[in-house]
Amino acid sequence: MIKISPFWLIALFSIIYVNGVLHVEATHITSDDDDDSSHQPYRTAYHFQPPKNWINGPMRYKGLYHLFYQYNPKGAVWGNIVWAHSVSKDLVNWTPLNIAIYPSQPSDINGCWSGSATILPGGKPVILYTGIDPNNQQVQNLAYPKDLSDPYLKEWVKSLKNPLMAPTIANMINASSFRDPTTAWLGRDGHWRVLVGNKRGKIGQALLYRSKDFVNWVKAKHPLHSSKYTGMWECPDFFPVSKKGILGIETSVNDDNVRHVLKASLDDRKHDYYLIGSYNATKDNFIPDKDFDENIETVLRYDYGKYYASKTFFDDGNKRRVLLGWVNESSSVADDIKKGWSGIHAIPRAIWLHESGKQLVQWPVVEIEKLRENPVNWNTKVLKGGQLLQVNDITAAQADVEISFKINKIGDAEELNSWVDPQILCSQKGSSVRSGLGPFGLVVLASKGLQEYTSVFFRIFKYQNENLVLFCSDQSRSSLNKDNDLTTYGTFVDVDPLHEKLSLRSLIDHSVVESFGGDGKACITARVYPTLAINDEAQLYAFNNGTSSVKITSLSAWSMKKAQINGN
Repeated sequence: MIKISPFWLIALFSIIYVNGVLHVEATHITSDDDDDSSHQPYRTAYHFQPPKNWINGPMRYKGLYHLFYQYNPKGAVWGNIVWAHSVSKDLVNWTPLNIAIYPSQPSDINGCWSGSATILPGGKPVILYTGIDPNNQQVQNLAYPKDLSDPYLKEWVKSLKNPLMAPTIANMINASSFRDPTTAWLGRDGHWRVLVGNKRGKIGQALLYRSKDFVNWVKAKHPLHSSKYTGMWECPDFFPVSKKGILGIETSVNDDNVRHVLKASLDDRKHDYYLIGSYNATKDNFIPDKDFDENIETVLRYDYGKYYASKTFFDDGNKRRVLLGWVNESSSVADDIKKGWSGIHAIPRAIWLHESGKQLVQWPVVEIEKLRENPVNWNTKVLKGGQLLQVNDITAAQADVEISFKINKIGDAEELNSWVDPQILCSQKGSSVRSGLGPFGLVVLASKGLQEYTSVFFRIFKYQNENLVLFCSDQSRSSLNKDNDLTTYGTFVDVDPLHEKLSLRSLIDHSVVESFGGDGKACITARVYPTLAINDEAQLYAFNNGTSSVKITSLSAWSMKKAQINGN
């Protein structure tokens, strides 16, 4: 569980897929304004969020996807945390169920924080979660379904042996930094293994526990992995990925055909970082190809915008690994309380290892495409320097857009004399500073006079005989309300601009823009709150503010229908 500023919504969750249905734990609270877009212009139409208040693991069981997430049923700020629960057949439309887990035992009387679901042999789901005991210590608890024949898993029972893992003087665990158990995996020796996030001083680490019966757990002498100066590792995740292809792998698989991924949500930075490496099951240690200690700024992230406390699960029905993450607000606390809710979940993403083996690739699950309607398609167009082309006939505040660019020559690219952090470079350059090749991309959630807009774009630089592609999301002009966080985000994306297309996909949903650059090699999620570019007043453009022309090889845009979420 993340303990952070009270205005943030935490999307720590556990998801289960059961018999074709995904379950998400959630509570439905009716709201008279749920469907009134004029009064709630920032409420999303196809992203998961509760009808009211503040939210914070996934699983598939008996054909249903289950999403369990942390939720405050009493307000739009942090506190009163329970496990809410919703279910879905398609990861798009969600039905809320009653609260799954709430404080009721000494081991969780002060809060039921985050955790993960695991499917035991025989298809039996269980949940490990962090509870806060009467001494405000963080401990790990077990819950299991009351009725395994119920595909909705509406009722959960807590183990009478809770807590199963607890800090003691002997194990020298920091009682205030011991949380977020992972999905467990089964070793060849017949013992289960699970990780718990922890820190010791400034050393972040994933503590390892082993158990033969999933009830009696023993702490290993050494963590699976640790790193200096990283601080608390929240919501750790550990899973295998295939060396070849895009199919997902069950969490316990470990052979010569897989690599392993260790993800940590770094509390000090509020970003999700991941390492790719090898897991030695005999020694129970993880050896990353590149570690935090080398240079944390070069460690890969799932998303270079607002995206935190993520969790993956293996979708056995579709043989894929799915990533879910929490997107908090960029508005002020006062505005969150005024609108009555805070926080959403990003669109679920399929995730796999790129063929280079150097990074992961993410792409929105294909099910989201069934919300598409009224397609708009462009053939090849040359986009001249300084040109702005409007994309008409779609609902620009609620859309899915894919565009690809082609560069014919690199000679006009700007020289980068020294290395600059990509986010700083995006902030310095923005979408209004012209260079040879770029910025070019999309202007989204734009007002008619362009007093407000968010731009998502590429720039190309020459640096030490290399061609660098900068990928940015610029929120600096997204709203006339300057109380919002207007931070610009950015990263370099590993694409050869001369020999590969520069592709961009943006999912636009009123107050969130999720963008995927380079066919999912880099992702940026932004929250924006325009005052003019809302609902039917929003506009969408393709633009090129560079001095050289670029070619649009294709553009496809769709209006997006509203998903059925939380009974809205």
